[in-house]
Amino acid sequence: MPEHYDVYLYPNDFPAFSAENPPFAPETTDEVFVIAGARGACDVVLYSPDHQRLPSSLPAEQWQKVIDLWTHRTDELLARDDIQYVSVFENTGIAIGVTMPHPHGQIYGYPFIPPLVRTEIDSAAAYYSEDRRCLYCRILEEEIRDGRRIVASNESFVALLPFFGRFPSEMQLYSRRHCQKLSDLSESERGELAELIKVVRQKYDNLYGFPMPLMMLVRQQPSGSHPYFHFHIDFLPIQRSSTKLKYLAAVESGCGAFLNDTRAEEQAELLRKAAPSSS
Repeated sequence: MPEHYDVYLYPNDFPAFSAENPPFAPETTDEVFVIAGARGACDVVLYSPDHQRLPSSLPAEQWQKVIDLWTHRTDELLARDDIQYVSVFENTGIAIGVTMPHPHGQIYGYPFIPPLVRTEIDSAAAYYSEDRRCLYCRILEEEIRDGRRIVASNESFVALLPFFGRFPSEMQLYSRRHCQKLSDLSESERGELAELIKVVRQKYDNLYGFPMPLMMLVRQQPSGSHPYFHFHIDFLPIQRSSTKLKYLAAVESGCGAFLNDTRAEEQAELLRKAAPSSS
């Protein structure tokens, strides 16, 4: 690791996928179990050389440097024949299982499209084939019209608690303009994305008065053309109150039915008040 850096990317010490692994090529066979190579990439992204900073305390200019790195690395990975999907994500907080304290995230280059991503893409494609409209644009249009679940916004992005949220205070950040991936964003849009990410992180950390344990996932289209997909970011906080965590127990983990004891409209109001709004 260099002594001086703004943001820094390096290979994960314990990668789930590696360029040195055999190709991901499941064989057609009558066997029940099939083994395939785990060729891909696993990177760690350091957001700041200051290991004591919280993500919410990083200035918007620093977040834009992180976003620029995300964008460059996504394009690098998607240029490879063995990468089908690039996942940019962050796990934050001891409750999530994070052991490295300073602000960081990860980038995975998958040799396949992960199952939940595939489900989302298939749903978006099905809606597009029937209505010839982007499902995400329709959701954003309805949320803006309703207004009660919007937390913050600027000219290029809107952060809201979706009507269909699974986690308490789950938030989605949508691009107003229909685009599919990070590299579709202009420099000014990346700047506004950085500003709104900072606002969202501040609101989360001010909601209960301590750093919110959460997962952040940058959702962008897989390799190839997917005009029905819409760039967005998911924030999945696991704190259900100031003293309780949201556990994915039998109903959620075993049945896939999420029970939420909060209303999105009420939580959105609390988050709007939690930190200065950009809207």
